[in-house]
Amino acid sequence: MKDIELNLDHSLLDQDQLQDYFKKFEPELNKLKEARRLGYADDRASINAPFDTQGLNLSFELAKKYSQTDTLIVVGIGGSNLGTLAVQEAILGKLHNYVTGPRVFYADTTDAVYLERLVEIIESDLRANKKVLIVGISKSGGTTETIANFELLVEHSLRHGANLAESVVVISDEGSKFSDFADRQGFPRLGIPKKIGGRYSVFSAVGVFPLLILGVDVGQLISGARRAVERCLDNDFETNIAAHSAAVIYHSYQGGLNIHDTFLFGNDLEGLGRWYRQLTGESIGKNDEVGITPTTSIGSTDLHSVAQLYLGGPKDKLTTFVTVDSTSDLSLPSNQDYEQLVSKIQGKKINSILAAIQSGTMLAYSQAQLPFMELRLSDLSAASIGQLLQFKMIEIMLLGCLFEVDPFDQPAVEQYKVETRRILDEA
Repeated sequence: MKDIELNLDHSLLDQDQLQDYFKKFEPELNKLKEARRLGYADDRASINAPFDTQGLNLSFELAKKYSQTDTLIVVGIGGSNLGTLAVQEAILGKLHNYVTGPRVFYADTTDAVYLERLVEIIESDLRANKKVLIVGISKSGGTTETIANFELLVEHSLRHGANLAESVVVISDEGSKFSDFADRQGFPRLGIPKKIGGRYSVFSAVGVFPLLILGVDVGQLISGARRAVERCLDNDFETNIAAHSAAVIYHSYQGGLNIHDTFLFGNDLEGLGRWYRQLTGESIGKNDEVGITPTTSIGSTDLHSVAQLYLGGPKDKLTTFVTVDSTSDLSLPSNQDYEQLVSKIQGKKINSILAAIQSGTMLAYSQAQLPFMELRLSDLSAASIGQLLQFKMIEIMLLGCLFEVDPFDQPAVEQYKVETRRILDEA
């Protein structure tokens, strides 16, 4: 397993400033180490999920019963599905449904047009005697969008002959209304440790169970996460990439850069950007005055959509470029008829062309004096993605320490939920 590399050469910080931030991190690192010892008794409990052999085994054992699944539908929103989506797309690819099975669809928001199409897919599969598995995920057990979508899809499955005990799984907090409902209906279910918040839950049953159904090498995913915990709780700050990254992000914010753009060079990495956007927004946006605006860009697509703004607009952004080494031999043919269109690319590997674009982009940022970091992955293996996710979760916990905010709650999110329920009650 190769470690993720973080290049800070083009950030705002020098070594002396980094050392000052490292000293500020020491109390929080000690709390994180204590949380590792305490298990699930602390809000930092998510760092223990990759080490929870008992909890992982429950997911592994239940997943065996659904090994013949043809279509998986993950019903959840926010932290209940973004982690699964991020891992699935990064490892299996956005084109997974067109290449191999089982197919996977995500039912998050209550979009009637999208849900009608999902219903059609379910009905078509059941008529063809295919196995459809609906996994309903809600930590609280009372998320409006999730319960509405879950009810709709499950009831349509029932009308078309599905055996619900064999085609529905519920994942929720122990003792939640959703868990109790599942028990009454006879649905198999898995629990979520109460101290693990939704956006930190990808290595619990929330992410592990559906990823097992999809055939992801969860063992390697977990190994990568464990390696990240080892690196990111280390007081040797030469190797602690979470501390390095958090220091640069905070220092940039203090210097007026309140936008953090994660620029991912890889079409299949967009889900990771969406996952990290939630992680940052819900964890750091607090107290009416503290917050980093997280944005996501995809290379090289967005070099042709927002690069003019980034390179020529306000200098209010820190960028983290995410690049992936690749050994693909896919090359262009050597057809000289195309030479007059774009010179010097005939016969070149596609990876070489992308590498030139990446280098050119970072050089342009340097010339424009725009600060950035480069996060480099050796590949898109499960181990690499596991490292990345866990490292980013610890980075956000350390940022919470610097901002002096609680990175585990999201009180403002409840405001829309309260108003939604009021409107529905009055309708």
